Amino acid sequence: MTVLAHQTDTLTRDALAVLQPGFEGTTAPAWLLRRIGEGLTAVGLFGRNIASPEQLAALTAQLRTERDDVLVAIDEEGGDVTRLEVRGGSSFPGNLALGAVDDTGLTRDVARELGRRLAECGVNLNWAPSADVNSNPDNPVIGVRSFGADTGLAARHTAAYVEGLQAAGVAACTKHFPGHGDTNVDSHHALPRIDVDLDTLQARELVPFKAAIEAGTKAVMSAHILVPALDPTRPATLSPQILTGLLRKELGYEGLIVTDGMEMNAIAGTYGIERGSVLAIAAGADAICVGGGLADEATVLRLRDALVAAVREGTLPEERLADAAARVRELAAWTLGARPDARPEGSRASGIGLTAARRALLVTGPVGPVRNPYVATLTPVANIAVGDETPWGVAGELAALVPGTASGRYPEGAAAADILAAAGDRTVVAVVRDAHRHPWMTEALDALVAVRPDTVVVEMGLPQAAPRGALHIATHGASRVCGRAAAEVIAGV
Repeated sequence: MTVLAHQTDTLTRDALAVLQPGFEGTTAPAWLLRRIGEGLTAVGLFGRNIASPEQLAALTAQLRTERDDVLVAIDEEGGDVTRLEVRGGSSFPGNLALGAVDDTGLTRDVARELGRRLAECGVNLNWAPSADVNSNPDNPVIGVRSFGADTGLAARHTAAYVEGLQAAGVAACTKHFPGHGDTNVDSHHALPRIDVDLDTLQARELVPFKAAIEAGTKAVMSAHILVPALDPTRPATLSPQILTGLLRKELGYEGLIVTDGMEMNAIAGTYGIERGSVLAIAAGADAICVGGGLADEATVLRLRDALVAAVREGTLPEERLADAAARVRELAAWTLGARPDARPEGSRASGIGLTAARRALLVTGPVGPVRNPYVATLTPVANIAVGDETPWGVAGELAALVPGTASGRYPEGAAAADILAAAGDRTVVAVVRDAHRHPWMTEALDALVAVRPDTVVVEMGLPQAAPRGALHIATHGASRVCGRAAAEVIAGV
């Protein structure tokens, strides 16, 4: 082999190594297996790839026929953002519920049990936890995915989550650096901007990430946000000042830096995914997450070729690409040698999700039983991170406890009169999600309570508004177990 051919082969393998693509289907397509054999070191899984734990285990085993150290990544936060249980809802509450309980031992145990289930299915990299301090209650994309608005609380639970997940042999990926909590724009749609000074960033946004680094997080995910105090021109994912200067040099982080999804409009709509990917690696990122919306071989080849061309043109240093690829391979090697802790014995492991969800409830008013209920679920448009394919609410869980429960779902624009007409003489159970961000929900709730003071209100998002209704339950999240815990209170069991 000539020197040029060897160099080309090395560049191509390194360019493939830094990609984390997705794909369609519940089995690995031939093109994906072929690219793994050529150097692709990571694959991202989404809800579309998962039908059951058994199927997922077979899929990951199939991927490892090409290389046994392949990184299989997933966005499994538990709570509202679940891929493992995308069709039925998560068996674990999310971060806000864990923060509401504020028991770091519980958070650690929940993360370890979630990690154990991922590891059993062959998943070894989890794009979690969210370390964002949700200081802006109108944040449309973080919300219940955060442990809360208190910096110290977010920091200690981020560290506990990292420790628990990695104790199960699954690498944690702490996100979204340098902090996505003070935004009012969803980066899936546009580029958010955080206008705070350096002192605020140091005292608030960066504290949970420092805790995660001290806890040994194996990966950190960058945010597609503009933070002028750190870099006035480029979003964090593309900023050398933020990824190399702040994260690497100032905070001393040595692990893998992963980008958020490059097909998100904050990057794709401003820089394009090819140029964005080159800029991200040049800025200090080591792995390019792509595949949530782009899941084909053509995307992989476009990004591979863009990286190789950038090295040849001199816009991306060859040693920077090689360093990024080496970090990916180092994490892959760690997963092979990881030795999970023993699983806790007894019900604390098997039923810990529901236990945590029950402890997270904030109940105002007399507890049930509520007889002859009508569950009215007021449904906002789901953000892309959560997705609209995962069911949520209390209707199904309450029907299992109270036979004869009736229900209906009400999209934006629905009014109290619509609900009252359907409910008849039944007791209304109004289920909402972030009612404070949706004026139509607030109006409907106020009208319901005015006409029917016995209305039960279940808030499954951020509990920002004052409690209303005869019984008010804040679940701090909309996972299946949060719905079950609320249903138990309503049914009086």
